[in-house]
Amino acid sequence: MKRHLGTPRPFVPWPDPRLRTPAEPVGTVDEAVHQILADMVATMVAMPGVGLAAPQIGVMRRLAVVDATGTGDEAVLMADPVLIAASDRMRRHEEASPNLPGVSARLERPEWVEIGYLDPEGARVTRRFEGLWSTSAQHQLDHLEGRMYFDRLSRLKRDMLLRKARKEIG
Repeated sequence: MKRHLGTPRPFVPWPDPRLRTPAEPVGTVDEAVHQILADMVATMVAMPGVGLAAPQIGVMRRLAVVDATGTGDEAVLMADPVLIAASDRMRRHEEASPNLPGVSARLERPEWVEIGYLDPEGARVTRRFEGLWSTSAQHQLDHLEGRMYFDRLSRLKRDMLLRKARKEIG
């Protein structure tokens, strides 16, 4: 893949309906997809964060990037990712989203996952993600399905978090 220099893009603010809409399949990895992925890495690093899904920046395609180092140097670029397997052991981690700034929640997700996806060359690969990489990859898969991390909370905790977010936003 020819390396593109990405440009950070603005985040879609909650409660924009695109954050609740499942993303469309990519199908073919072409130059346009390469540029979107480069922009996503630049956006993730500028955030700063450890992952990003295309709907978060208003691109309704099944694209995600994950880099638990936060540098972008080890970013895994995924088109049409699908969950293949997940650990029975759970891991707790604090999660947040730039689409709903100022709030976060501690969630439990599988300790590791295997995800199949198209890489930047368009080849179907499977990769195992562990620890923070796993949490971030699962968080991005949720975004691609139109779900936010707080959907995994109890109704009471979700309502409290959204009330706090509304106060933060003003």
